[in-house]
Amino acid sequence: MKIRTLKDIAELKGKKVLLRVDFNVPLKENGEIQDDTRIKEALPTIKELQRKKAKIIIASHLGRPGGKIVEELRLSNVAQYLSKLLKKPVKKLDETIGPEVKKEIEKMKNGDIVMLENTRFHKEEKECEKKFTKKLASLADIFINDAFGTAHRKHASTAGVAAHLTAYAGLLMEKEITALSPIIEEEPIRPLTMIFGGAKIDTKIGIIKNFIDKADYFLLGGALANTFILAAGYNTGESKCEEDKVEVARNIMLDCEKHHEKFIIPHDVIVASEISDKAQTIDIPVEDVIGDMKILDIGKWTAEKYCNIIQKSGTVIWNGPLGLYEFEPFRKRSATVAKCLADHNCVSIIGGGDTADCLKRLKIPFKKFTHVSTGGGACIEFLSGQKLPGIEVLKM
Repeated sequence: MKIRTLKDIAELKGKKVLLRVDFNVPLKENGEIQDDTRIKEALPTIKELQRKKAKIIIASHLGRPGGKIVEELRLSNVAQYLSKLLKKPVKKLDETIGPEVKKEIEKMKNGDIVMLENTRFHKEEKECEKKFTKKLASLADIFINDAFGTAHRKHASTAGVAAHLTAYAGLLMEKEITALSPIIEEEPIRPLTMIFGGAKIDTKIGIIKNFIDKADYFLLGGALANTFILAAGYNTGESKCEEDKVEVARNIMLDCEKHHEKFIIPHDVIVASEISDKAQTIDIPVEDVIGDMKILDIGKWTAEKYCNIIQKSGTVIWNGPLGLYEFEPFRKRSATVAKCLADHNCVSIIGGGDTADCLKRLKIPFKKFTHVSTGGGACIEFLSGQKLPGIEVLKM
């Protein structure tokens, strides 16, 4: 895939650069940043723009404010945190567009950084509304998209501004595309194993269907697996699952039926009647789930089976934790599989913020894997072969 990148820009000194990043980071109840992965991953691009003496105008969203101002979703804490990492002032503005914003940008010196307010405080952002998009683009001379995590969204700040400014990929965006492209453009090292967890089936349907004839194994966990367990005719008790997606799950399993060991759902599961760090758990065969039991992790036998498959795989793509990892009793099997994958010499692609957060809690270094993507939905859609609006505008 040929795209324009930051490295292609001949002169940046004095140029006003609209830099779209993905600083949609998880926050603690007190507003502090819980996981700074996405901020740290954007640092190389920001530092390169500083080195080349550009005027850096950072745009990002945070949370889902629905086009309204939500005080706890302002980017003030994010700007302060970035300032500490860079050891340089980052001026946070209270608006995204408007005369006050323009006034502050006109004051900027080479190498200065300002951060616009949460782009999603404007409903026009998600609508990619023309007037808003044009006003946003008017703030800068060049557009650099380094927000791979939002590349699947056709929003004003991710794709729309490219109608008014020449668009380039930042260093993180370039790294993501370089790491993921071979999976869809070249023959992967086999066997190719896809591990899917997390909560929702609909976000994974596209990639599962795209890889039915390409992958050698599909290994399922998380609440997503519960929908398939229900579709297979088992009781799921009071487990989280999507009953309206049972037919979709059944059809996917039927498509894989000719390959008996290709599409694997949990054979045993960890269940509990409550969700807490002190929950009492039992490991039982999936057919024994009854009453108010909640399936909250895959079982020991299933985790061992998954590890056996991983150990003979040449390429492994993992998206979504295998249990409710936020609670210690339901994190164990994700730990088993993650450690197995980290120790195995293969191409390993980790996608999704929750999967990365799970690895952090397990204290497994990212360097143990070939690539840890900053995007969840974007990573999945890219690997599904779909065209991502935020990447399409970067193509030569």
